[in-house]
Amino acid sequence: MKLSNMLISTLREVPAEAEIPSHQLMLRAGMMRKMASGVYNFMPSGIRVLKKIENIVREEMDNTGAQEFLASALLPAELWMESGRWEAMGEEMFRLKDRNDRDFCLGPTHEEVFTDIARNEIKSYKQLPLNLYQIQTKYRDERRPRFGVMRSREFIMKDAYSFDKDQNGLDVSYMKMYEAYTNIFKKCSLDCSAVEADSGAMGGSGSAEFMVKSEVGEDEVVFCSCCNYAANMEKAPAISEYQAEETYLELKKTHTPEVRSVEELVKFFNATEKKFAKTLIYKADGKVIAVMVRGDRAVNEIKVINAIGGAIEFEMANVETVKNATSAEVGFAGPVGLKADILLVDEEVSKMYNFIIGANETGFHYENVNYGRDFTGKIGDFRNVTEGDKCPKCQGTLTIARGVEVGHIFKLGTKYSASMGATFIDENGEDKPLEMGCYGIGINRTMAAIIEQHHDENGITWPLAVAPYQAIVVPVVTKDEEQMRVAEELYCKLKQIGVEVLMDDRNERVGVKFKDSDLIGIPMRITVGKKISEGKVEFKLRTNSENEIISIENVVDRVKSEFAKNNLSL
Repeated sequence: MKLSNMLISTLREVPAEAEIPSHQLMLRAGMMRKMASGVYNFMPSGIRVLKKIENIVREEMDNTGAQEFLASALLPAELWMESGRWEAMGEEMFRLKDRNDRDFCLGPTHEEVFTDIARNEIKSYKQLPLNLYQIQTKYRDERRPRFGVMRSREFIMKDAYSFDKDQNGLDVSYMKMYEAYTNIFKKCSLDCSAVEADSGAMGGSGSAEFMVKSEVGEDEVVFCSCCNYAANMEKAPAISEYQAEETYLELKKTHTPEVRSVEELVKFFNATEKKFAKTLIYKADGKVIAVMVRGDRAVNEIKVINAIGGAIEFEMANVETVKNATSAEVGFAGPVGLKADILLVDEEVSKMYNFIIGANETGFHYENVNYGRDFTGKIGDFRNVTEGDKCPKCQGTLTIARGVEVGHIFKLGTKYSASMGATFIDENGEDKPLEMGCYGIGINRTMAAIIEQHHDENGITWPLAVAPYQAIVVPVVTKDEEQMRVAEELYCKLKQIGVEVLMDDRNERVGVKFKDSDLIGIPMRITVGKKISEGKVEFKLRTNSENEIISIENVVDRVKSEFAKNNLSL
């Protein structure tokens, strides 16, 4: 393709709306353009990258024996009502009615659709195992679309669904997907780790996320410095830090005027944060939920939601709710005399002695509080892991890094098949529910994650396997007939051997051409200039700072060598 014929417009300035490198560079390099909040049009160079990622995904999925399928994005409400998720999906679901007043939604995910296909098409164990996948656009009305395509309202996803006759079969299907995902992200040149994860609204018995380490990641990932343990913060179990046993002291109410926060209490009582237990109040589907954690800990809201059996609406309680529950101003909440539907007590708090809590009275706190004597509640793990905590697997030290989720695999079990009647006849003639797995990859997000890991101050540094074009031929002076002749010959030779090559035939200064080439991220650049009189051109890799001077006759072989180095064929 010749640049003079391409629809491409690069930007020199960073768009004000773009906060992270991938968002900035996708806009600046002309990969995409914003249409509305969280909604983007992909331009010709951007769609080429998306298609390459899709093809890598497709190849690995096909290698596992999975079969490609395409479901509708317009889904009838009846399917979602069968599974119980029509209400559970909440406000993220785009809902609409047809002219006959029937309810539909734009598909945010497709468990129900694939389960419906399975119950209609699978009759016998002889048809199992089966894995169907699709690459399709999903729609979610995100409360706060941000970071470009990292969290958007419309995105492309590869979702696959496996169907097996028993748990052992599901385990095999799950591991096939685990290995396929590992290969996919390796081919995309992503530094990616599989971590334990919470199944969330998808349900099921187990799941793993494929996380790309990135400073701009929305997720926190917990890693052990001694073993291979890794988990999403939402899932990571917190190992309690037990305090030395103490003799119970007499409960004491202390006047603490205008002392509300843990930091203020630490100064007031001249004690460490470990001597306090804070009580946080939440609203979950109309119920008041109180959660207690040690003063220096943070509540893990996903663990809380799982502990109460799930919630469609879950948020911090407003001031009015707090006052009704505590009979006090905000800042003095505690478990003694609290009016809450559920009180959750982090295990660490239940093992503390003679600690300090809010007294549910404005301006007062209790000292020498002890679980069991002064209050009770449901004990469990309700806090976030912190840096330096012990690993649940080997007792080593945990570290925390930020990450971007690019893939997620779930063992759904019979969650959907049982509720929707997706059954098969087994070897003994008995009717059994199908064991299901669900496996998703965000195509747009993978593209953004690649940029996050592959960019520099000049632009994107695409890996060869996913670059929109693999090489670019740049004549320095387009009015120089000899330079244009050599550039055209090299361009045609590279095209003939299967290289995706650009030719920058624009009547621009060579510095502008170089800047655009670097910004877009073309892996190889061949510059045709004055040295053609010596039979030579400049060859430069996007990731190298130095140019190579090579003979015109060696250009094709030099390009081929880069393909071989990257295990890519021509």
